Amino acid sequence: MDLLKLIALDNDDVEVISTHLQDAVLKVGDIVWRPCERRDWEAAVDAAPSFRRRRTALRFDRVLAVKCRNISRDDPDTVLNLLAVEFAAADPPSGFLTLVFSGDAALRLHVECLEAELADLGPTWTTAACPNHPLNA
Repeated sequence: MDLLKLIALDNDDVEVISTHLQDAVLKVGDIVWRPCERRDWEAAVDAAPSFRRRRTALRFDRVLAVKCRNISRDDPDTVLNLLAVEFAAADPPSGFLTLVFSGDAALRLHVECLEAELADLGPTWTTAACPNHPLNA
């Protein structure tokens, strides 16, 4: 079993990670920000075109602040569907990483500099469920 491990240090790298994570699902309770470590952890399940899923971890380092839109920490079992990961430089090397979810939800991370890691955590499994969400969401 070959496990994928990617590191993002620039916008092109973030686009590769975003592509791999399109239609990944995660629970709100899997998102943790550790301010003293300047790190944000997100456990996600990666989707492949053949309706396979794999447990995957996405980590952001040097996180200074986190803001969310339409995400409530009150229900940790709420499932989020990740549509894209985007990076916008502010005062280089700092900038903002945005995790865009269906249902107009988003996480915005203010980062000191761009440092992210995506790593597979185990084998794939098959699923009958295919991601399906409105294109205008």
